[in-house]
Amino acid sequence: MPLPYELQVGWRYVRAGRGGRRNRFISFISGVSMVGIALGVMALIVVLSVMNGFQKEVRDRMLNVIAHVELLDYAGQALPDWQATAAKARARPEVIGAAPFIATQSLIAHGGDDMRGAVIRGISPADEAQVTGLGAQLKDGAFARLQPGAWNIVLGAELARQLHVGEGDKVTLVAPGGQVTPAGVVPRLRAFTVVGTFSAGHYEYDSGLALIHLEDAAKLFRTGGPTGVQLKLSDVHDARRVAGELARGVGPNILVRDWTRANATWFDAVQIEKRMMGIVLSLIVAVAAFNLVSTLVMTVTDKQSDIAILRTLGASPRSIMGIFMVQGAVSGVIGTLAGVGLGLLVAFNIDVIVPAIEQALHASFLPSSVYLISQMPSDPQGSDILPITLVSLLLAFLATLYPSWRASRVQPAEALRYE
Repeated sequence: MPLPYELQVGWRYVRAGRGGRRNRFISFISGVSMVGIALGVMALIVVLSVMNGFQKEVRDRMLNVIAHVELLDYAGQALPDWQATAAKARARPEVIGAAPFIATQSLIAHGGDDMRGAVIRGISPADEAQVTGLGAQLKDGAFARLQPGAWNIVLGAELARQLHVGEGDKVTLVAPGGQVTPAGVVPRLRAFTVVGTFSAGHYEYDSGLALIHLEDAAKLFRTGGPTGVQLKLSDVHDARRVAGELARGVGPNILVRDWTRANATWFDAVQIEKRMMGIVLSLIVAVAAFNLVSTLVMTVTDKQSDIAILRTLGASPRSIMGIFMVQGAVSGVIGTLAGVGLGLLVAFNIDVIVPAIEQALHASFLPSSVYLISQMPSDPQGSDILPITLVSLLLAFLATLYPSWRASRVQPAEALRYE
């Protein structure tokens, strides 16, 4: 079946513009609008993909040290029956690993001058490999030397550097609370031997986390047993949902906390930054889309006689409006699709493009001596690309409404008076 004449005439106007000087100028403005839309869409896709890449890198390094979900006693005491709690959690199909732990703030001292605050986590080395990537990596290394009663400790690499200690050195843990004696409250101290270090690639944990055996932690902090259970899920993105369902099933005395709530400040900051960046870059697309207004206004002015002839042949104002809406919409669609294609091309090849630019400029955008991530990551996601495409098409469509409406109001007699 033949296409409606509105589509045919609108498409002809898109391809026209080379016959005279004025038409060539209109065609140039239309081309600039399409290029602007394409560049704006491409910038949005590339920037959001890079932000997704950085978020994924930091998240993966974070989850290399911490579990996806933690079950904790509300009072900070030992869980009454951690095995039963772990078994109840393991009954869910999403849970693929569980391990007991004890975590508390403490001071680590070396000599008389070096002292740092850190989170001391008591772990079961055999079970830790089931819930964290760090446990799996160090299972046969430093973690193997964490034996009950040996009073050994594994420090974060940055924490060890700050304390000026290495493997074989002694450090002193100052437990919170203290011991009441006739002479007053005396802090509880215990010497530990450094048997290794770990580097998670995340400064917060490399500089503020130390690992000891679970039984040593229970004795030092007098908890009587594990104060929590760590869980690993098959899908990290299900952590918030699974945590909510577990909270309703494990009982009122157990606090269920997923990794997004444990790191809520970082997680929320990344989401807000991503939204704001998307809004700011969307303005580029909006400016380019509304350049179509000037293009269509000039086209309507140039095609006054054509509009009048179509009206005298029986075209309705609705049809005239449709012709110019088709012209603007086609420009928007071409620009948007070109931008999506270019954006995906750059996003999927940014690991090749950025090093080439760095080599050409003799510069390093992410020097390894300053940043933990030395290569530009990229993670294009459909949840970003689809809204970008729809918003760009919507803006282009809205830009066509006023000029098209003005075209539909042209009076044939007025337009043909001086022809």
